[in-house]
Amino acid sequence: MVHNINPEIVSFMLFGMEFSVRWYGLLYVISFIIAYFLYKPFLRKKDIEIDRDKYESLLFYIMLGVIIGGRLGYILFYNLRFYAMCPLSIFAVWEGGMSFHGGAIGVFLAGWLFTRKHKLPFYRMADAAVPIIAIGLGLGRLGNFINGELWGNVTTLPWGIVFPDGGALPRHPTQLYEMLGEGLILFLITWYIMRKNYKDGLGFWSFIGGYGIIRFLVEFVRVPDDIAFYHDYGFIFGFMSIGQFLSLLMILGSAIGIFFLYRRKS
Repeated sequence: MVHNINPEIVSFMLFGMEFSVRWYGLLYVISFIIAYFLYKPFLRKKDIEIDRDKYESLLFYIMLGVIIGGRLGYILFYNLRFYAMCPLSIFAVWEGGMSFHGGAIGVFLAGWLFTRKHKLPFYRMADAAVPIIAIGLGLGRLGNFINGELWGNVTTLPWGIVFPDGGALPRHPTQLYEMLGEGLILFLITWYIMRKNYKDGLGFWSFIGGYGIIRFLVEFVRVPDDIAFYHDYGFIFGFMSIGQFLSLLMILGSAIGIFFLYRRKS
């Protein structure tokens, strides 16, 4: 199977400059629209009512957390030396370079600051948010697939795909693996936990740990980013990519978080 999807929906000239609308960007916009319409009814399932101004302010906080955290995470975790030498490239977000782990930290901090400021329950709000975050992750991975990026190792499996920049041999469509795992499976798990009204925080920590497990496993067949870190130092502990190391921290953090959830009396 050959990947021949055009990542651009439409391109046009304006004031002598070429602009394009890409599927990847459109899918991010769709993710934010879904979040806007779904989060409020999900909050009601957790017995939280907030007015429109606070609701829109919260979504703005989260959007900033995703964008700023994702960008800074990529810079700090994956390619610090390059951006230290070319600092203006930090702002060239259209060239790519976003980190889920950085985005997750950004969203966590944004949500924590908002709930602290308005005296709202962080865990209940997070439990209502994580199924929607899973939807956004799934759409983001679909965007990666359409872009023909972040593909996996060469494979002889019948669903292997020849990507435009991946050579002539079929490769693991790791974007689709992650779309199904991080998107569909995590959505179903966290949505089920939210509906059943388990202990506050279980959905949040299940999402953190579940993402870590799925990403850690997929990274074994995913080609790591071509960055200076691997050329200079090799893999972490000789076999672990940066993504796997960060995912391992998420798994450990999730285990500790769930332990203290059930240890705490409530």
